[in-house]
Amino acid sequence: MFRKILIANRGEIALRIIWACKELGIKTVAVHSDVDIDSLHVRFADENICIGPAPSRDSYLNITNLIAAAEVSNVDAIHPGYGFLSESAEFAQVCEACNITFIGPSPQTIALMGNKAEAKRTMKAAGVPILPGSDGPVASADEARRIAADIGYPVILKASAGGGGKGMRVVAEEKDLELAFQTAGAEAMAAFGNADLYVEKYLEAPRHIEIQILGDKFGNVVHLFERECSIQRRHQKLIEEAPSVVLNDLLRKEMGETAVRGAQAVNYATVGTMEFLYDDRKYYFMEMNTRIQVEHPVTENVTGIDLIKAQIMAAAGEKMIWRQKDIKIHGHSMECRINAEDPVRFTPSPGKITTFHAPGGPGVRVDTAAYAGYFVSPHYDSLLAKLIVRGNTRQEVILRMKRALESFVVEGIKTNIPMHLKILDDEDFVAGRLSTKFMERFAP
Repeated sequence: MFRKILIANRGEIALRIIWACKELGIKTVAVHSDVDIDSLHVRFADENICIGPAPSRDSYLNITNLIAAAEVSNVDAIHPGYGFLSESAEFAQVCEACNITFIGPSPQTIALMGNKAEAKRTMKAAGVPILPGSDGPVASADEARRIAADIGYPVILKASAGGGGKGMRVVAEEKDLELAFQTAGAEAMAAFGNADLYVEKYLEAPRHIEIQILGDKFGNVVHLFERECSIQRRHQKLIEEAPSVVLNDLLRKEMGETAVRGAQAVNYATVGTMEFLYDDRKYYFMEMNTRIQVEHPVTENVTGIDLIKAQIMAAAGEKMIWRQKDIKIHGHSMECRINAEDPVRFTPSPGKITTFHAPGGPGVRVDTAAYAGYFVSPHYDSLLAKLIVRGNTRQEVILRMKRALESFVVEGIKTNIPMHLKILDDEDFVAGRLSTKFMERFAP
């Protein structure tokens, strides 16, 4: 097991990793920008090092500074959390070259699955269902037009090296393809330094269902069932839950086994997520996230498995203690992402929190690094807290979540708590009639 781990992240995920390390008897090193000096992850880590000024590119994305901090503090490993450098093949490769364990996949796996077109090809070869479309990046708008004519409109253009909705355009008719190709390519180049696009069939209102994967260095891979992630705005998830109400036991088993097969095809040996679009009892591979997910707590709630500890143990070379038949779903769980933003206009709401009261009670968990007096910086993601509840049934979970949201007090800044309460009262949401288009009624 590792002796000391540097956490190359901030906020609630840095704290979450610290708690896991404490339970494993591992010392921790927090890194921080100059504006994060009063953050809780800095306070609760065993050591802390400032790695630069507020802008992410000068601190949390600065590989040179992170490696210097790791070497000065003499750590065995680096945990990247999610976001920032968590899916950077370059960062993983530098860690490897410096004899520091990167707690995540190999640089080769990150690079392979980070290129969406290559990932699709790899999954197709492994027998994982994919949407009809190009086999890889298309060379021109004319080639995209030929493929679109073959698979039928609407189609979607996606950046090969991208994610988060960048370099992505839906094309409903042939006459719109030329402009969409130009704008998506330009956006992809600006965001990722790579203008390559691929084409695939566009599903009008699918569900977004992801399968949690866990592997070790002995070739063992299991799945921890699914999460429903269809409630999202601009490709950013807002509410996640497990299990999904749309899957029966047979389909759940099939999707889980498919995800495991895909992970085995790339020798996956850590935590990760296979993401699928689901429509009319059919599912299609979308992408793989080669890191821990923001929404991992809902899976922890229904399986009883600590995913951060499992991730650290896998990186340390320990053999997985779980077999597929041992992993069961118990009850239901849901997570609401509490963001520091205007609940109507969705604009960021940085500033000082004057009052902060997190809810509690049976079945309620809050992952957060916020507190009264904490300053929410405009330099970073607006995620303030993750409110996670569990219960015996989905109905119980919805009522428990409403109770928790109503007692969650954050003053001094605006949050999206009112939006979450509105969603939880929606008839379609309560009935489980969900899709990635759900939020269009709430936030056009």
